[in-house]
Amino acid sequence: MIMAHEATDATFQTEVLDSTIPVMVDFWAPWCGPCKMMLPIVEELSAEYEGKVKIVKINVDENMETPGKFNVMSIPMFLFFKNGQPVSSFVGAKPKDAVKQELDKLL
Repeated sequence: MIMAHEATDATFQTEVLDSTIPVMVDFWAPWCGPCKMMLPIVEELSAEYEGKVKIVKINVDENMETPGKFNVMSIPMFLFFKNGQPVSSFVGAKPKDAVKQELDKLL
């Protein structure tokens, strides 16, 4: 099974901003209930969009610099990047179809 990439403050530039394909970043934390609800959806989408959209998770407890840069106030927050620029985002748990609509907009 394909897993979402884990990114850190140190790898964010390479994993997300320099990516040649669009990226969805999942800002999460292990103690966050809605984040846990989104985990299976994020993993499924990671497999479905392999090669088309890169899906990256960033733990906000271990990486504080990147969430600060992008004004992440609540989690889970999903930020969508194209050509290194944030193009859309949403906060909170959403059904898989709603997330797919956001991903499809990137393609």
